Amino acid sequence: MFGLFASKKKPLIAAADQQVIVEAIKAAERNTSGEVRVFVESRCTYVDPMDRAREVFFKLKMERTSAHNAVLIYVALTDRQMALYGDEGIYKKTGGDPYWQFELSLLRRFFQEGRIAEGIASCAINIGKALSTHFPHNGDTDKNELPDDIVFGN
Repeated sequence: MFGLFASKKKPLIAAADQQVIVEAIKAAERNTSGEVRVFVESRCTYVDPMDRAREVFFKLKMERTSAHNAVLIYVALTDRQMALYGDEGIYKKTGGDPYWQFELSLLRRFFQEGRIAEGIASCAINIGKALSTHFPHNGDTDKNELPDDIVFGN
């Protein structure tokens, strides 16, 4: 009887939208040795979402990429917080904060328009372009060092 009253928890992002994001991650990584990951949760328990993004980055062991060229797109949907966290290799090559602030502002604009999946996908593609400029794909040595799936928190 207890099972009759159990409610299904609605996914943070619909399955079709998840597929759009995963395909964008794969496309973003096609021309680079860099890695893009997406982490989505409902709430950010930190005052600064960058602190949470940094924590998630290291929990996912993203610092272990050989060229230190991994980027995390962090989103807390209910709290409307987001951050981009790039490893030292890509952060330095893109010129630092101005590049990342610009990408974050684009992501925010998508979110304000209610186009969350499209925004995350677009952000992943843009980051992939930056990665391909500074860390081009090498067919002989490149391998997918991190999974392309979306990681969901609480």
